[in-house]
Amino acid sequence: MMPSLLFLENIPCGRHEIIPREGGVEMGYKNPAYVVFDGDEDGWAYRFMRGWKANEHVEFDFRDAHDLDNMTSRAQGEQYVKRHLRDRMSQSSCIIVLVGEKTKNLYKYVRWEIELAISLDLPIIGVNLNCSNGVDKLRCPALLRDHCAVHVPFKLAAIKFALDYWPNEYHRLGDREKGQGARSYPAEKYQEWTKS
Repeated sequence: MMPSLLFLENIPCGRHEIIPREGGVEMGYKNPAYVVFDGDEDGWAYRFMRGWKANEHVEFDFRDAHDLDNMTSRAQGEQYVKRHLRDRMSQSSCIIVLVGEKTKNLYKYVRWEIELAISLDLPIIGVNLNCSNGVDKLRCPALLRDHCAVHVPFKLAAIKFALDYWPNEYHRLGDREKGQGARSYPAEKYQEWTKS
């Protein structure tokens, strides 16, 4: 039987940690994931994820929403780009936000994409490119710091785990639980990921 997830409340520092419990879960990566990132600074991390997916010796799979429509050669201004990004996001099952050094300062697209994901009530996975676990308050965009999203380190195993479990768990939460803010996985999981 696959583990499901359960949230621990009243964790010191106002964090909520997720711990495994028994129960069935359908893997989240079977539907497209939309990746939000700083194309100038953090494109390397996005390319790593695509490389993991392409490597037959690495167990990592995600359906990339950016594969649904390649618009780079015909992008004709901000409104055109945003319309196509909105279409891609609406076909996605979750959002991955690659949180790099300058992510919190990006407004034109990154902030807009996060706002759109929140308005569409899509599960959000914050991936810290500095490999920290939990919300990185120095780099994470303000509107995502207290939002009900899970934050993981930029490690293949961590991203895979979040893709497998977070989308379904997020949809099981009620409004009150979502209002409790950001989530992270326990230290034991983080230690497991850093060894891989």
